[in-house]
Amino acid sequence: MKTLFALVSAVVLFWVSALFVTIQAQTLGTCTGQYALCAASGATPTGKTMLINGKPFAQGVAVCPILTGMAIADLDMMGSCNAPKGKVWSLFGIPPVSAYPQAPTWEVMPAAFNSFKLTKENGMSNMWSYICDRQEKRVNGVELASCYGPINESPWTHNHVVQGETVFTQAPVGTINAVGGNLP
Repeated sequence: MKTLFALVSAVVLFWVSALFVTIQAQTLGTCTGQYALCAASGATPTGKTMLINGKPFAQGVAVCPILTGMAIADLDMMGSCNAPKGKVWSLFGIPPVSAYPQAPTWEVMPAAFNSFKLTKENGMSNMWSYICDRQEKRVNGVELASCYGPINESPWTHNHVVQGETVFTQAPVGTINAVGGNLP
């Protein structure tokens, strides 16, 4: 039990410190309504390139459940909380969502915190505050979205995440291009 408490405390400390650094560099806001939560998803490369602050990144697509509630957003990326018709923003819930639908069955499962070292074979993706297309069909009653974002881009600095950096995610161990973030 002490080990679990220490792990949860470390994760909370990570997110608080990351948000503090982010607040200094980005315009954060809260949005209320529907959003995609990609925290436990992986991304498949689309073969396209995206430019983020003039830097090229491979684009990935992640399938993510759509939730409803209050969420934190990088308004510098989005402009506003209002997504165009048929779309939704990929955000993080406030307070953090402790259980939510996860692939492949889309059953509600508890959030699991994992970390890994970025390698050539094992990348990460950033979907935070990027636009998503709502999928027409629900799976097991869950509305899903296809979210598009950069592979190996830091959500905090919008720079490339390099091999050897530690990445944190809620995706299962071994997920390809797990949605997550590096330490700021």
